Amino acid sequence: MNHSQVSEAKGHYYVPAGSHYSTILSAGIFMLAMGFIFKLNGVAMGNWSMLLGAAQIIYVIVGWFGEVIRESLAGKYTFWEDRSYRIGMVWFIFSEVMFFAAFFGVLYYIRRISLPELAGFEEMYSPFGKFDGVWPSSGPMGDKFTPMGAWGIPAFNTLLLLTSGATLTWAHWGLIKGNRKQLNIGLFLTIALGVTFLAFQVVEYMHAYHELGLTLEAGVYGATFFILTGFHGMHVTLGTIMLMVMLGRGMTGHFSHENHFAFEAVAWYWHFVDVVWLILFVFVYWL
Repeated sequence: MNHSQVSEAKGHYYVPAGSHYSTILSAGIFMLAMGFIFKLNGVAMGNWSMLLGAAQIIYVIVGWFGEVIRESLAGKYTFWEDRSYRIGMVWFIFSEVMFFAAFFGVLYYIRRISLPELAGFEEMYSPFGKFDGVWPSSGPMGDKFTPMGAWGIPAFNTLLLLTSGATLTWAHWGLIKGNRKQLNIGLFLTIALGVTFLAFQVVEYMHAYHELGLTLEAGVYGATFFILTGFHGMHVTLGTIMLMVMLGRGMTGHFSHENHFAFEAVAWYWHFVDVVWLILFVFVYWL
């Protein structure tokens, strides 16, 4: 938008009518989290609570995204709305950076501080007896396990995500050039790579549980492994769903080379997910 267009837009900011979606979304997230906790503790209603929460979240995503798309196509958004969406997305990604930073901080604390301190106690004064504190470790009381190697599925998944970042950038170039075929093919390839990544993560989890003894009961290693990889997998799932929405919009001609922030926002998110995986691969699988 040029200076004259900004001047014309000055003073205007579209304010939508009140919505019930935020309330339903909060309830859905609560039901999903509560159901997951119930499931971990063997409560029968856990699965039903998770399904209800997921249904509420899907309802909100379809309805709320639909409203925003219709408002955008109706031309209700100007410079100010675009600016606020960009600022909001930046802060959202920053909050996600802090979310993962907290868990990587836990991993650092365990490996560099907790385990050496536990191993430093003399055996006669330690409630755990002889404990070497060498990583990977289940801690003094965790079950025995075999750690997950870095050069099997994890390395292949790294290649998948790096490739998906390239195909998404290629799709973006197509959009900027007005080449809608390149946009749609690039998005399709990125989605396919994301789904393949998730499929291999399921295979990896099955291998961990049934062949390596690597479960949530495997002490501190099992907990950090599944928390970090599981939350990352959840973000890949969310990113894949958003890419599917972008593909649907791209196929219906919603974007132009000068007006496509929805696509840019999803691309920012996907590249963030890629970077987190690279850090995760190094510190969880490799080192």
